[in-house]
Amino acid sequence: MTTGSCLCGTVRWRMEQPFRGMTHCHCSMCRKAHGAPFATYINVPEANYHLLAGENAVTGYQSSATYRRAFCGRCGSVVPSAVDDDAVYVPAGCLDDDPGIRPSVHEFAASKAPWHVIADDLPRAETFTEIGLGLVIERPKRRSGKPGVLNGSCLCGGVAYEVGTPMRVVHNCHCSRCRKARAAAHTTNGFAPAEGLRYLCGVELLRRYKVPGAKVFSQTFCRVCGSGMPRPDATQGLVAIPFGSLDDDPGRGAADHIYTAYKAPWYDIADDLPQCAEGPGPPTGAGSRS
Repeated sequence: MTTGSCLCGTVRWRMEQPFRGMTHCHCSMCRKAHGAPFATYINVPEANYHLLAGENAVTGYQSSATYRRAFCGRCGSVVPSAVDDDAVYVPAGCLDDDPGIRPSVHEFAASKAPWHVIADDLPRAETFTEIGLGLVIERPKRRSGKPGVLNGSCLCGGVAYEVGTPMRVVHNCHCSRCRKARAAAHTTNGFAPAEGLRYLCGVELLRRYKVPGAKVFSQTFCRVCGSGMPRPDATQGLVAIPFGSLDDDPGRGAADHIYTAYKAPWYDIADDLPQCAEGPGPPTGAGSRS
């Protein structure tokens, strides 16, 4: 038996084997919805999935004609979605336990983020496999066209922003909070001076959830589609930009992996970037577990 929950713990579930498969998805919609470089889903037979709590907190966004993406309306974490009468797609980043299954393929590898490197030896499907989510609908991108300015937006397009200050550092963060917040193996966050962030539209659609007891950690998301959006780090005057929300290519990826002591058991780090068991030191520390 494997359990899972969203960042705030309102939505909780359990599931039992056998599972039908586990895949990494690099489609543009998954990257937007999760605010991460890719999403990882487990296909669970409906009879093996049990929602324990939080049904009233679950909301969703119809990202295509055949798929409604569910998320917690309180904290923004992506939560399990029913695909049809016999399948539930469970985001592996929200699991509390080792599911005893491992990813078998990278789906929509042709849509991979330009700043993310697939370093493992898993098979790659240019589009989708038999256990995929279906066809991808590419969303219009709000590219800035301005030198030194990056544009980003949520999945539904209701929130859009630009960042006009350079990234000081970019981390792949494996801490448990980031994994829950993004419902993914890890997040890729770039940290830029906060004065460079400007919202172009949709400020009224933003919600923020702060983890109780945390010094700074919070989740900012679009209340319509649940996509992770930039969040402030007031202790350093920085803003954390979820790279999965970017429409422009930042021209760089992560410099390292941080908080690897809390890495998901089902995910293997295959690249040669430096790994930090805990967080980075000052002055560029991002406080991912603060």
